[in-house]
Amino acid sequence: MRCMYCNNDESKVVDSRPTEEGWAIRRRRECINCSKRFTTYEKIENPMILVVKSDGERQTFDPSKIRSGLIKACEKRPVSAQTIDKIVSDVEKMVYNSLDQEITSHDIGEKVMNELRELDQVAYVRFASVYRHFRDINSFRDELNELLKD
Repeated sequence: MRCMYCNNDESKVVDSRPTEEGWAIRRRRECINCSKRFTTYEKIENPMILVVKSDGERQTFDPSKIRSGLIKACEKRPVSAQTIDKIVSDVEKMVYNSLDQEITSHDIGEKVMNELRELDQVAYVRFASVYRHFRDINSFRDELNELLKD
């Protein structure tokens, strides 16, 4: 691993431990040349998964898009960053555990909405309004009525 301070190619591992989620290994390294320390992460390489959008377009699965949508939906709500990360992690697990090379954006959206419904109803409605493309107040009211039934 190349040192970020002096560009030397040699370093030694000082400490190694799994991350909190267990999906990566955190390694604390020390440069042989300049003795400065830095951290690297070793992660399993996931297979490429394509997301099939509603218009038929295909895009590479990108968990950061899910995180971005969740952050917007949970803005000014009592939802921690750790909770958002857990939802993103749960969705990633669902996607990669399906063992399919393609998954629909509908399946991903439904999983996120199910998680938000249990977590925070305001965040759920915010996410649903974008995900389900509410066109008018009636479609918004219908979603609220469904939420109130549950």
